[in-house]
Amino acid sequence: MDERDWLAERFEANRTHLRAVAYRMLGSVSAADDALQESWLRLSRTDTSQVDNLRAWLTTAVARVCLDMLRSRRWREEPLGPRVPEAGGKDPVRPLMASVYGALQRIESNRAASPRRAAA
Repeated sequence: MDERDWLAERFEANRTHLRAVAYRMLGSVSAADDALQESWLRLSRTDTSQVDNLRAWLTTAVARVCLDMLRSRRWREEPLGPRVPEAGGKDPVRPLMASVYGALQRIESNRAASPRRAAA
Protein backbone atom coordinates (compact mmCIF):
# COMPACT_ATOMS: atom_id res chain seq x y z
CA MET A 1 0.00 0.00 0.00
CA ASP A 2 1.49 3.33 -1.01
CA GLU A 3 1.25 6.52 1.06
CA ARG A 4 -1.69 8.00 -0.87
CA ASP A 5 -3.75 4.84 -0.32
CA TRP A 6 -2.82 4.85 3.36
CA LEU A 7 -3.88 8.52 3.66
CA ALA A 8 -7.16 7.80 1.88
CA GLU A 9 -7.82 4.94 4.29
CA ARG A 10 -7.07 7.10 7.33
CA PHE A 11 -9.22 9.94 5.96
CA GLU A 12 -12.14 7.55 5.42
CA ALA A 13 -11.67 6.15 8.93
CA ASN A 14 -12.06 9.70 10.32
CA ARG A 15 -14.72 10.90 7.86
CA THR A 16 -17.65 10.65 10.30
CA HIS A 17 -15.80 12.66 12.94
CA LEU A 18 -14.61 15.25 10.41
CA ARG A 19 -18.04 15.62 8.85
CA ALA A 20 -19.55 16.15 12.29
CA VAL A 21 -17.01 18.88 13.05
CA ALA A 22 -17.68 20.61 9.73
CA TYR A 23 -21.45 20.28 10.10
CA ARG A 24 -21.39 21.76 13.60
CA MET A 25 -19.37 24.73 12.37
CA LEU A 26 -21.23 25.36 9.11
CA GLY A 27 -24.75 24.14 9.88
CA SER A 28 -25.23 22.56 6.47
CA VAL A 29 -24.59 19.03 5.22
CA SER A 30 -23.60 20.22 1.74
CA ALA A 31 -21.22 22.84 3.14
CA ALA A 32 -19.74 20.21 5.47
CA ASP A 33 -19.15 17.92 2.48
CA ASP A 34 -17.48 20.81 0.63
CA ALA A 35 -15.21 21.39 3.62
CA LEU A 36 -14.26 17.71 3.71
CA GLN A 37 -13.45 17.75 0.01
CA GLU A 38 -11.20 20.79 0.44
CA SER A 39 -9.57 19.17 3.45
CA TRP A 40 -8.83 16.03 1.44
CA LEU A 41 -7.21 18.16 -1.26
CA ARG A 42 -5.05 19.86 1.38
CA LEU A 43 -4.10 16.51 2.87
CA SER A 44 -3.18 15.04 -0.50
CA ARG A 45 -0.83 18.00 -1.17
CA THR A 46 0.84 17.84 2.24
CA ASP A 47 3.89 15.92 3.41
CA THR A 48 2.49 14.05 6.40
CA SER A 49 5.73 12.35 7.40
CA GLN A 50 6.13 14.78 10.32
CA VAL A 51 2.49 14.52 11.48
CA ASP A 52 2.33 12.64 14.78
CA ASN A 53 -1.46 12.64 15.20
CA LEU A 54 -3.24 12.52 11.85
CA ARG A 55 -6.73 12.71 13.40
CA ALA A 56 -5.82 15.95 15.18
CA TRP A 57 -4.20 17.33 12.02
CA LEU A 58 -7.31 16.50 9.99
CA THR A 59 -9.60 18.04 12.62
CA THR A 60 -7.55 21.23 12.57
CA ALA A 61 -7.50 21.30 8.77
CA VAL A 62 -11.29 20.85 8.59
CA ALA A 63 -11.83 23.54 11.22
CA ARG A 64 -9.61 25.98 9.32
CA VAL A 65 -11.38 25.26 6.04
CA CYS A 66 -14.70 25.88 7.81
CA LEU A 67 -13.45 29.17 9.22
CA ASP A 68 -12.32 30.21 5.73
CA MET A 69 -15.75 29.31 4.39
CA LEU A 70 -17.48 31.28 7.15
CA ARG A 71 -15.31 34.33 6.42
CA SER A 72 -16.19 34.17 2.77
CA ARG A 73 -19.05 36.49 1.83
CA ARG A 74 -20.83 33.95 -0.32
CA TRP A 75 -21.16 31.48 2.56
CA ARG A 76 -22.61 34.10 4.89
CA GLU A 77 -25.25 35.15 2.39
CA GLU A 78 -26.57 31.64 1.70
CA PRO A 79 -29.38 30.35 3.91
CA LEU A 80 -28.29 27.50 6.13
CA GLY A 81 -31.28 25.29 5.37
CA PRO A 82 -32.90 22.81 7.72
CA ARG A 83 -30.84 21.34 10.50
CA VAL A 84 -30.39 17.57 10.36
CA PRO A 85 -30.43 16.04 13.86
CA GLU A 86 -27.59 13.79 14.92
CA ALA A 87 -28.24 10.03 14.88
CA GLY A 88 -29.79 8.78 18.11
CA GLY A 89 -30.45 12.30 19.37
CA LYS A 90 -26.99 12.53 20.91
CA ASP A 91 -24.46 15.16 19.98
CA PRO A 92 -21.02 13.54 20.41
CA VAL A 93 -19.27 16.51 18.85
CA ARG A 94 -20.32 19.22 21.30
CA PRO A 95 -17.44 18.74 23.80
CA LEU A 96 -14.93 18.41 20.97
CA MET A 97 -16.22 21.52 19.21
CA ALA A 98 -15.98 23.55 22.41
CA SER A 99 -12.29 22.72 22.70
CA VAL A 100 -11.60 23.14 18.95
CA TYR A 101 -13.46 26.46 18.85
CA GLY A 102 -11.57 27.73 21.90
CA ALA A 103 -8.24 26.74 20.37
CA LEU A 104 -9.15 28.37 17.05
CA GLN A 105 -10.15 31.58 18.83
CA ARG A 106 -6.76 31.66 20.56
CA ILE A 107 -5.00 31.07 17.22
CA GLU A 108 -6.96 33.86 15.56
CA SER A 109 -6.36 36.16 18.53
CA ASN A 110 -2.62 35.52 18.37
CA ARG A 111 -2.61 35.96 14.60
CA ALA A 112 -4.42 39.30 14.92
CA ALA A 113 -2.06 40.45 17.69
CA SER A 114 1.12 39.59 15.75
CA PRO A 115 1.08 42.69 13.48
CA ARG A 116 0.43 44.90 16.51
CA ARG A 117 3.43 43.47 18.34
CA ALA A 118 5.61 43.92 15.27
CA ALA A 119 4.54 47.54 14.90
CA ALA A 120 5.23 48.35 18.56
